[in-house]
Amino acid sequence: MKKLGLLLITSILAFSTFISCGQNSKDENLSQGNGDTKAASSKKEQLTMWFWGADPGCQNAMKNVLIDKYNASQDNYELKVEFRNTVDKDISVALAAGQGPDIVYGSGPSFVMPLADAGKLISLDKYSEKYGWKDRILTPLYESGTVKGSLYSVPNSISTMGIFYNKKVLKDNGWTEPKTIAELEKIMDEAMAKGLYASVTGNKGWKPVNENYASLFLTHFAGPETVYNCLTGKEKWNNPRVVEAIEKSAEWYKKGYLAGKDYVNLNFSETIQLLANEKSPFFIGPSIGFQWAAPFFTKDKAENLAFIPFPSGKDDINYPTYTLGTACTFSINTASKKQDAAAEVINTMLTPEFMQEMTAVWPGYWGTPLKDLSKVDDSNMPYMSKEYVKTIKAVSEAINNGNFGYYDNVFFPAATQQVFIDIETVWNGQNTASQLMDKADAEFSKEFEKGLVPPIPVPLNK
Repeated sequence: MKKLGLLLITSILAFSTFISCGQNSKDENLSQGNGDTKAASSKKEQLTMWFWGADPGCQNAMKNVLIDKYNASQDNYELKVEFRNTVDKDISVALAAGQGPDIVYGSGPSFVMPLADAGKLISLDKYSEKYGWKDRILTPLYESGTVKGSLYSVPNSISTMGIFYNKKVLKDNGWTEPKTIAELEKIMDEAMAKGLYASVTGNKGWKPVNENYASLFLTHFAGPETVYNCLTGKEKWNNPRVVEAIEKSAEWYKKGYLAGKDYVNLNFSETIQLLANEKSPFFIGPSIGFQWAAPFFTKDKAENLAFIPFPSGKDDINYPTYTLGTACTFSINTASKKQDAAAEVINTMLTPEFMQEMTAVWPGYWGTPLKDLSKVDDSNMPYMSKEYVKTIKAVSEAINNGNFGYYDNVFFPAATQQVFIDIETVWNGQNTASQLMDKADAEFSKEFEKGLVPPIPVPLNK
Protein backbone atom coordinates (compact mmCIF):
# COMPACT_ATOMS: atom_id res chain seq x y z
CA MET A 1 0.00 0.00 0.00
CA LYS A 2 2.72 2.48 0.95
CA LYS A 3 4.81 1.79 -2.14
CA LEU A 4 1.75 2.17 -4.35
CA GLY A 5 0.86 5.37 -2.55
CA LEU A 6 4.34 6.83 -3.01
CA LEU A 7 4.36 6.00 -6.69
CA LEU A 8 1.01 7.70 -7.04
CA ILE A 9 2.24 10.73 -5.14
CA THR A 10 5.21 11.12 -7.47
CA SER A 11 3.20 10.85 -10.66
CA ILE A 12 0.11 12.75 -9.55
CA LEU A 13 2.00 15.64 -7.98
CA ALA A 14 4.10 16.02 -11.12
CA PHE A 15 0.92 16.20 -13.19
CA SER A 16 -0.76 18.64 -10.79
CA THR A 17 2.00 21.21 -11.28
CA PHE A 18 0.68 21.68 -14.79
CA ILE A 19 -2.91 22.28 -13.87
CA SER A 20 -5.88 -4.50 10.44
CA CYS A 21 -8.62 -4.62 14.83
CA GLY A 22 -8.83 -7.55 12.65
CA GLN A 23 -10.21 -8.06 9.20
CA ASN A 24 -10.81 -4.95 7.05
CA SER A 25 -14.35 -3.73 6.65
CA LYS A 26 -15.93 -4.82 3.38
CA ASP A 27 -17.04 -1.26 2.65
CA GLU A 28 -14.10 0.84 1.50
CA ASN A 29 -15.83 4.11 2.36
CA LEU A 30 -17.63 3.76 5.70
CA SER A 31 -17.97 6.78 7.95
CA GLN A 32 -18.70 7.58 11.56
CA GLY A 33 -19.91 10.88 12.88
CA ASN A 34 -22.39 12.37 15.29
CA GLY A 35 -25.55 10.35 15.83
CA ASP A 36 -27.78 12.83 13.99
CA THR A 37 -25.50 13.79 11.12
CA LYS A 38 -28.05 15.88 9.23
CA ALA A 39 -29.01 17.92 12.27
CA ALA A 40 -25.39 18.33 13.41
CA SER A 41 -24.26 19.36 9.94
CA SER A 42 -26.78 22.20 9.85
CA LYS A 43 -25.21 23.73 12.96
CA LYS A 44 -21.56 22.78 12.72
CA GLU A 45 -18.79 22.86 10.15
CA GLN A 46 -17.61 19.39 9.18
CA LEU A 47 -14.07 18.41 10.25
CA THR A 48 -12.88 15.35 8.30
CA MET A 49 -10.38 12.54 8.75
CA TRP A 50 -9.80 9.43 6.64
CA PHE A 51 -8.63 6.25 8.35
CA TRP A 52 -7.85 2.68 7.33
CA GLY A 53 -10.68 0.18 6.99
CA ALA A 54 -10.78 -1.04 10.58
CA ASP A 55 -13.33 -3.68 11.57
CA PRO A 56 -16.71 -2.62 12.99
CA GLY A 57 -15.66 -3.12 16.61
CA CYS A 58 -12.66 -0.82 16.19
CA GLN A 59 -14.77 1.72 14.31
CA ASN A 60 -17.21 1.74 17.19
CA ALA A 61 -14.34 2.31 19.64
CA MET A 62 -13.25 5.38 17.66
CA LYS A 63 -16.83 6.63 17.58
CA ASN A 64 -17.27 6.35 21.34
CA VAL A 65 -13.83 7.46 22.52
CA LEU A 66 -12.93 10.11 19.93
CA ILE A 67 -15.71 11.19 17.58
CA ASP A 68 -18.70 11.48 19.89
CA LYS A 69 -16.67 13.00 22.72
CA TYR A 70 -15.12 15.63 20.48
CA ASN A 71 -18.43 16.50 18.86
CA ALA A 72 -20.05 16.92 22.27
CA SER A 73 -17.19 19.05 23.58
CA GLN A 74 -17.83 22.13 21.42
CA ASP A 75 -20.41 23.79 19.18
CA ASN A 76 -18.34 24.70 16.11
CA TYR A 77 -17.30 21.45 14.42
CA GLU A 78 -18.58 17.98 13.69
CA LEU A 79 -15.77 15.42 13.38
CA LYS A 80 -16.45 12.84 10.67
CA VAL A 81 -14.12 9.86 10.18
CA GLU A 82 -14.26 7.80 6.98
CA PHE A 83 -12.82 4.28 7.10
CA ARG A 84 -11.20 3.46 3.76
CA ASN A 85 -9.37 0.27 2.77
CA THR A 86 -7.53 2.30 0.11
CA VAL A 87 -6.67 5.20 2.39
CA ASP A 88 -3.05 5.71 1.23
CA LYS A 89 -4.02 5.86 -2.42
CA ASP A 90 -7.04 8.03 -1.68
CA ILE A 91 -4.94 10.50 0.32
CA SER A 92 -2.33 10.75 -2.44
CA VAL A 93 -4.91 11.41 -5.16
CA ALA A 94 -6.98 13.88 -3.15
CA LEU A 95 -4.09 15.97 -1.84
CA ALA A 96 -2.51 16.18 -5.28
CA ALA A 97 -5.76 17.77 -6.46
CA GLY A 98 -5.79 20.25 -3.57
CA GLN A 99 -8.62 18.38 -1.84
CA GLY A 100 -8.90 15.65 0.79
CA PRO A 101 -9.60 15.52 4.52
CA ASP A 102 -8.54 18.06 7.11
CA ILE A 103 -6.62 15.48 9.16
CA VAL A 104 -4.30 13.41 6.97
CA TYR A 105 -3.58 9.77 7.82
CA GLY A 106 -0.17 8.47 6.72
CA SER A 107 1.43 5.04 6.80
CA GLY A 108 4.74 6.41 8.06
CA PRO A 109 7.25 9.27 7.79
CA SER A 110 8.61 8.24 4.39
CA PHE A 111 5.02 8.30 3.05
CA VAL A 112 4.62 11.84 4.36
CA MET A 113 7.86 13.30 2.96
CA PRO A 114 6.79 13.74 -0.70
CA LEU A 115 3.53 15.34 0.40
CA ALA A 116 5.37 17.77 2.66
CA ASP A 117 7.91 18.60 -0.06
CA ALA A 118 5.06 19.29 -2.48
CA GLY A 119 3.43 21.72 -0.06
CA LYS A 120 0.38 19.53 0.49
CA LEU A 121 0.84 19.44 4.28
CA ILE A 122 1.36 22.29 6.70
CA SER A 123 4.23 22.59 9.15
CA LEU A 124 3.05 21.57 12.61
CA ASP A 125 5.73 23.58 14.40
CA LYS A 126 3.34 26.15 15.87
CA TYR A 127 1.06 23.42 17.18
CA SER A 128 4.02 21.51 18.57
CA GLU A 129 4.98 24.62 20.49
CA LYS A 130 1.39 25.28 21.61
CA TYR A 131 0.74 21.76 22.87
CA GLY A 132 4.28 20.84 23.93
CA TRP A 133 4.59 17.89 21.57
CA LYS A 134 8.38 18.00 21.35
CA ASP A 135 8.63 17.65 25.11
CA ARG A 136 5.95 14.97 25.33
CA ILE A 137 6.59 12.67 22.33
CA LEU A 138 9.47 10.18 22.30
CA THR A 139 12.33 12.00 20.59
CA PRO A 140 13.18 9.37 17.92
CA LEU A 141 9.56 9.24 16.72
CA TYR A 142 9.11 13.00 16.93
CA GLU A 143 12.22 13.58 14.82
CA SER A 144 11.11 10.99 12.26
CA GLY A 145 8.15 13.23 11.43
CA THR A 146 10.30 16.25 10.57
CA VAL A 147 11.22 17.38 7.07
CA LYS A 148 14.08 19.88 6.70
CA GLY A 149 13.84 20.69 10.38
CA SER A 150 10.08 21.29 10.57
CA LEU A 151 7.45 18.91 11.93
CA TYR A 152 4.93 17.60 9.37
CA SER A 153 3.56 14.46 10.99
CA VAL A 154 3.12 12.98 14.45
CA PRO A 155 2.92 9.26 15.23
CA ASN A 156 -0.20 7.76 16.74
CA SER A 157 1.59 4.98 18.61
CA ILE A 158 4.68 2.93 19.31
CA SER A 159 4.91 -0.28 17.32
CA THR A 160 7.57 -2.96 17.64
CA MET A 161 8.45 -6.59 16.90
CA GLY A 162 8.74 -9.22 19.60
CA ILE A 163 7.57 -12.60 20.81
CA PHE A 164 3.99 -13.41 21.77
CA TYR A 165 3.92 -16.68 23.67
CA ASN A 166 1.32 -19.01 25.12
CA LYS A 167 2.09 -19.31 28.82
CA LYS A 168 0.26 -22.62 29.12
CA VAL A 169 2.24 -24.21 26.27
CA LEU A 170 5.51 -23.20 27.88
CA LYS A 171 4.41 -24.42 31.32
CA ASP A 172 3.04 -27.74 30.04
CA ASN A 173 6.31 -28.49 28.26
CA GLY A 174 8.66 -27.31 31.01
CA TRP A 175 9.93 -24.36 28.96
CA THR A 176 10.77 -20.93 30.35
CA GLU A 177 10.73 -17.53 28.68
CA PRO A 178 13.67 -17.44 26.24
CA LYS A 179 16.12 -14.59 26.81
CA THR A 180 18.80 -15.70 24.34
CA ILE A 181 18.77 -16.86 20.73
CA ALA A 182 20.09 -20.26 21.83
CA GLU A 183 17.22 -20.68 24.32
CA LEU A 184 14.66 -19.60 21.74
CA GLU A 185 15.97 -21.95 19.04
CA LYS A 186 16.14 -24.86 21.52
CA ILE A 187 12.45 -24.46 22.38
CA MET A 188 11.49 -24.18 18.70
CA ASP A 189 13.44 -27.34 17.84
CA GLU A 190 11.74 -29.22 20.68
CA ALA A 191 8.34 -27.89 19.66
CA MET A 192 8.75 -29.21 16.12
CA ALA A 193 9.89 -32.57 17.50
CA LYS A 194 6.60 -32.69 19.45
CA GLY A 195 4.57 -31.98 16.30
CA LEU A 196 3.97 -28.31 17.06
CA TYR A 197 4.84 -25.30 14.97
CA ALA A 198 8.15 -23.74 16.04
CA SER A 199 6.37 -20.41 15.76
CA VAL A 200 3.31 -19.31 13.84
CA THR A 201 3.19 -16.47 11.34
CA GLY A 202 2.45 -15.98 7.66
CA ASN A 203 2.11 -13.60 4.75
CA LYS A 204 -1.05 -14.97 3.14
CA GLY A 205 -2.78 -12.15 1.32
CA TRP A 206 -0.19 -9.52 2.28
CA LYS A 207 3.40 -10.06 1.14
CA PRO A 208 4.70 -6.99 3.06
CA VAL A 209 4.47 -9.14 6.21
CA ASN A 210 7.98 -10.14 5.10
CA GLU A 211 9.28 -6.72 6.13
CA ASN A 212 8.46 -7.48 9.77
CA TYR A 213 11.10 -10.19 9.71
CA ALA A 214 13.55 -8.15 7.65
CA SER A 215 13.31 -5.43 10.31
CA LEU A 216 13.58 -7.96 13.13
CA PHE A 217 16.77 -9.58 11.86
CA LEU A 218 18.36 -6.24 10.98
CA THR A 219 17.74 -4.98 14.52
CA HIS A 220 18.84 -8.06 16.42
CA PHE A 221 21.59 -9.48 14.21
CA ALA A 222 23.00 -6.61 12.14
CA GLY A 223 22.39 -4.25 15.05
CA PRO A 224 21.06 -0.68 15.38
CA GLU A 225 24.45 0.98 14.82
CA THR A 226 25.06 -0.84 11.55
CA VAL A 227 21.58 -0.09 10.25
CA TYR A 228 21.92 3.56 11.32
CA ASN A 229 25.16 3.80 9.33
CA CYS A 230 23.42 2.32 6.28
CA LEU A 231 20.44 4.68 6.55
CA THR A 232 22.70 7.71 6.86
CA GLY A 233 24.93 6.73 3.92
CA LYS A 234 27.99 5.90 6.01
CA GLU A 235 27.97 2.20 5.09
CA LYS A 236 26.71 0.11 2.20
CA TRP A 237 23.86 -2.31 2.77
CA ASN A 238 26.01 -5.08 1.34
CA ASN A 239 28.24 -5.20 4.40
CA PRO A 240 29.10 -8.34 6.40
CA ARG A 241 26.76 -7.73 9.36
CA VAL A 242 23.71 -7.00 7.22
CA VAL A 243 24.42 -9.94 4.88
CA GLU A 244 24.84 -12.21 7.89
CA ALA A 245 21.51 -11.00 9.31
CA ILE A 246 19.70 -11.73 6.03
CA GLU A 247 21.35 -15.14 5.88
CA LYS A 248 20.23 -15.85 9.45
CA SER A 249 16.62 -15.08 8.46
CA ALA A 250 16.95 -17.55 5.59
CA GLU A 251 18.34 -20.16 7.97
CA TRP A 252 15.29 -19.72 10.21
CA TYR A 253 12.90 -19.95 7.28
CA LYS A 254 14.52 -23.11 5.93
CA LYS A 255 14.51 -24.76 9.36
CA GLY A 256 10.78 -24.16 9.60
CA TYR A 257 10.99 -21.64 12.43
CA LEU A 258 8.58 -19.28 10.63
CA ALA A 259 5.61 -21.68 10.47
CA GLY A 260 7.41 -23.94 8.00
CA LYS A 261 5.65 -24.58 4.70
CA ASP A 262 2.53 -22.86 6.05
CA TYR A 263 4.15 -19.40 6.06
CA VAL A 264 2.43 -18.62 2.76
CA ASN A 265 -0.87 -20.18 3.89
CA LEU A 266 -1.48 -18.24 7.12
CA ASN A 267 -2.46 -14.69 7.98
CA PHE A 268 -2.10 -13.07 11.41
CA SER A 269 -5.64 -13.85 12.57
CA GLU A 270 -5.13 -17.52 11.73
CA THR A 271 -1.70 -17.65 13.37
CA ILE A 272 -2.93 -16.11 16.61
CA GLN A 273 -5.82 -18.57 16.64
CA LEU A 274 -3.27 -21.40 16.33
CA LEU A 275 -1.30 -19.88 19.21
CA ALA A 276 -4.45 -19.71 21.35
CA ASN A 277 -5.24 -23.33 20.45
CA GLU A 278 -1.81 -24.42 21.75
CA LYS A 279 -0.44 -25.45 18.36
CA SER A 280 2.76 -23.46 18.93
CA PRO A 281 4.63 -21.84 21.80
CA PHE A 282 5.28 -18.61 19.88
CA PHE A 283 3.99 -16.01 17.47
CA ILE A 284 6.95 -13.80 16.52
CA GLY A 285 5.36 -10.67 15.18
CA PRO A 286 4.37 -7.01 15.57
CA SER A 287 2.94 -5.63 18.79
CA ILE A 288 -0.24 -4.62 16.94
CA GLY A 289 -0.98 -8.35 17.12
CA PHE A 290 -2.74 -7.62 20.40
CA GLN A 291 -5.68 -6.28 18.39
CA TRP A 292 -6.19 -9.68 16.76
CA ALA A 293 -5.66 -11.71 19.93
CA ALA A 294 -8.69 -10.75 21.99
CA PRO A 295 -11.25 -12.84 20.00
CA PHE A 296 -9.17 -16.01 20.47
CA PHE A 297 -7.78 -15.69 23.99
CA THR A 298 -11.11 -15.88 25.81
CA LYS A 299 -12.62 -17.63 28.87
CA ASP A 300 -10.05 -20.05 30.35
CA LYS A 301 -7.51 -18.97 27.69
CA ALA A 302 -7.86 -15.26 28.39
CA GLU A 303 -4.64 -14.88 30.38
CA ASN A 304 -2.47 -17.32 28.45
CA LEU A 305 -0.95 -14.66 26.20
CA ALA A 306 2.19 -12.67 27.01
CA PHE A 307 4.72 -10.59 25.06
CA ILE A 308 8.51 -10.44 25.56
CA PRO A 309 11.43 -8.78 23.75
CA PHE A 310 13.22 -10.64 20.98
CA PRO A 311 16.70 -11.74 22.13
CA SER A 312 19.90 -10.09 20.92
CA GLY A 313 21.76 -12.01 18.23
CA LYS A 314 25.12 -10.35 18.95
CA ASP A 315 26.95 -9.64 22.19
CA ASP A 316 27.31 -5.95 21.30
CA ILE A 317 23.52 -5.43 20.95
CA ASN A 318 21.87 -4.41 24.20
CA TYR A 319 19.03 -6.43 25.70
CA PRO A 320 16.26 -5.49 25.55
CA THR A 321 16.41 -3.61 22.26
CA TYR A 322 13.22 -3.00 20.28
CA THR A 323 12.59 -2.34 16.62
CA LEU A 324 11.10 1.16 16.54
CA GLY A 325 8.00 1.80 14.48
CA THR A 326 4.56 3.35 14.50
CA ALA A 327 1.17 2.20 13.26
CA CYS A 328 0.39 5.46 11.46
CA THR A 329 0.94 9.22 11.46
CA PHE A 330 -1.30 12.27 11.43
CA SER A 331 -0.75 15.52 9.52
CA ILE A 332 -2.86 18.51 8.48
CA ASN A 333 -3.93 19.27 4.93
CA THR A 334 -2.69 22.59 3.52
CA ALA A 335 -6.08 22.99 1.84
CA SER A 336 -7.93 22.71 5.15
CA LYS A 337 -9.78 25.79 6.40
CA LYS A 338 -10.02 24.25 9.89
CA GLN A 339 -6.38 23.69 10.75
CA ASP A 340 -6.62 24.76 14.41
CA ALA A 341 -9.50 22.36 15.00
CA ALA A 342 -7.60 19.57 13.23
CA ALA A 343 -4.61 20.17 15.50
CA GLU A 344 -6.87 20.02 18.55
CA VAL A 345 -8.13 16.57 17.53
CA ILE A 346 -4.59 15.34 16.86
CA ASN A 347 -3.52 16.62 20.27
CA THR A 348 -6.38 14.71 21.88
CA MET A 349 -5.00 11.50 20.37
CA LEU A 350 -1.58 12.26 21.87
CA THR A 351 -2.65 12.23 25.51
CA PRO A 352 -2.34 9.49 28.15
CA GLU A 353 -6.07 9.85 28.82
CA PHE A 354 -6.88 8.94 25.21
CA MET A 355 -4.49 5.98 25.26
CA GLN A 356 -6.03 4.73 28.49
CA GLU A 357 -9.61 4.93 27.29
CA MET A 358 -8.96 3.63 23.78
CA THR A 359 -6.66 0.78 24.83
CA ALA A 360 -9.26 -0.47 27.29
CA VAL A 361 -11.52 -1.32 24.32
CA TRP A 362 -8.99 -1.57 21.46
CA PRO A 363 -5.63 -2.99 22.60
CA GLY A 364 -2.75 -3.13 20.15
CA TYR A 365 -3.06 0.07 18.14
CA TRP A 366 -3.04 3.14 20.38
CA GLY A 367 0.20 2.90 22.33
CA THR A 368 0.63 6.67 22.46
CA PRO A 369 4.36 7.47 21.96
CA LEU A 370 4.84 9.55 25.09
CA LYS A 371 8.03 9.90 27.10
CA ASP A 372 6.00 9.61 30.29
CA LEU A 373 3.25 6.99 30.42
CA SER A 374 2.90 7.01 34.19
CA LYS A 375 -0.55 8.59 33.92
CA VAL A 376 -1.91 5.62 31.95
CA ASP A 377 -3.81 3.60 34.56
CA ASP A 378 -4.48 0.02 33.48
CA SER A 379 -5.92 -1.17 36.82
CA ASN A 380 -9.47 -1.46 35.49
CA MET A 381 -8.59 -2.74 32.03
CA PRO A 382 -9.21 -6.26 30.70
CA TYR A 383 -6.18 -8.58 30.76
CA MET A 384 -5.32 -8.14 27.08
CA SER A 385 -5.29 -4.37 27.39
CA LYS A 386 -3.17 -4.54 30.56
CA GLU A 387 -0.62 -6.75 28.82
CA TYR A 388 -0.47 -4.30 25.91
CA VAL A 389 0.05 -1.31 28.22
CA LYS A 390 2.83 -3.20 30.00
CA THR A 391 4.48 -3.87 26.65
CA ILE A 392 4.25 -0.26 25.48
CA LYS A 393 5.66 1.04 28.75
CA ALA A 394 8.63 -1.33 28.45
CA VAL A 395 9.25 -0.31 24.83
CA SER A 396 8.95 3.37 25.73
CA GLU A 397 11.56 3.00 28.47
CA ALA A 398 13.96 1.23 26.12
CA ILE A 399 13.51 3.91 23.45
CA ASN A 400 14.09 6.64 26.04
CA ASN A 401 17.36 4.86 26.83
CA GLY A 402 18.35 4.67 23.15
CA ASN A 403 17.89 0.92 22.78
CA PHE A 404 16.10 0.75 19.45
CA GLY A 405 16.45 -0.38 15.87
CA TYR A 406 14.48 0.63 12.78
CA TYR A 407 11.22 -0.62 11.33
CA ASP A 408 11.69 -0.51 7.57
CA ASN A 409 8.14 0.67 6.81
CA VAL A 410 8.84 3.78 8.90
CA PHE A 411 12.45 4.67 8.17
CA PHE A 412 13.24 3.16 4.75
CA PRO A 413 12.31 4.97 1.52
CA ALA A 414 9.83 3.13 -0.66
CA ALA A 415 12.05 1.39 -3.25
CA THR A 416 14.53 0.29 -0.57
CA GLN A 417 11.67 -0.96 1.55
CA GLN A 418 10.48 -3.08 -1.39
CA VAL A 419 13.89 -4.76 -1.59
CA PHE A 420 13.53 -5.92 2.01
CA ILE A 421 9.97 -7.08 1.39
CA ASP A 422 11.58 -9.29 -1.26
CA ILE A 423 13.69 -11.03 1.43
CA GLU A 424 11.58 -14.06 0.53
CA THR A 425 13.72 -14.45 -2.60
CA VAL A 426 16.69 -15.25 -0.37
CA TRP A 427 14.63 -17.66 1.72
CA ASN A 428 13.60 -19.51 -1.46
CA GLY A 429 17.08 -19.51 -3.01
CA GLN A 430 16.29 -17.12 -5.88
CA ASN A 431 18.86 -14.61 -4.62
CA THR A 432 21.79 -14.73 -2.25
CA ALA A 433 21.79 -12.31 0.65
CA SER A 434 24.65 -10.44 -1.02
CA GLN A 435 22.75 -10.13 -4.30
CA LEU A 436 19.68 -8.78 -2.52
CA MET A 437 21.79 -6.23 -0.65
CA ASP A 438 23.38 -5.14 -3.93
CA LYS A 439 19.84 -4.28 -5.03
CA ALA A 440 19.26 -2.45 -1.74
CA ASP A 441 22.40 -0.38 -2.32
CA ALA A 442 21.34 0.48 -5.87
CA GLU A 443 17.87 1.64 -4.82
CA PHE A 444 18.94 3.36 -1.62
CA SER A 445 21.69 5.41 -3.28
CA LYS A 446 19.13 6.90 -5.68
CA GLU A 447 16.61 7.63 -2.94
CA PHE A 448 19.26 9.02 -0.60
CA GLU A 449 20.47 11.40 -3.30
CA LYS A 450 16.89 12.61 -3.86
CA GLY A 451 16.42 13.30 -0.14
CA LEU A 452 13.73 10.64 0.32
CA VAL A 453 15.16 9.19 3.55
CA PRO A 454 13.39 10.51 6.66
CA PRO A 455 15.42 11.79 9.63
CA ILE A 456 17.13 8.84 11.33
CA PRO A 457 17.27 8.97 15.14
CA VAL A 458 20.57 8.01 16.74
CA PRO A 459 20.60 4.77 18.77
CA LEU A 460 22.44 4.38 22.08
CA ASN A 461 25.35 2.40 20.68
CA LYS A 462 26.03 5.09 18.11
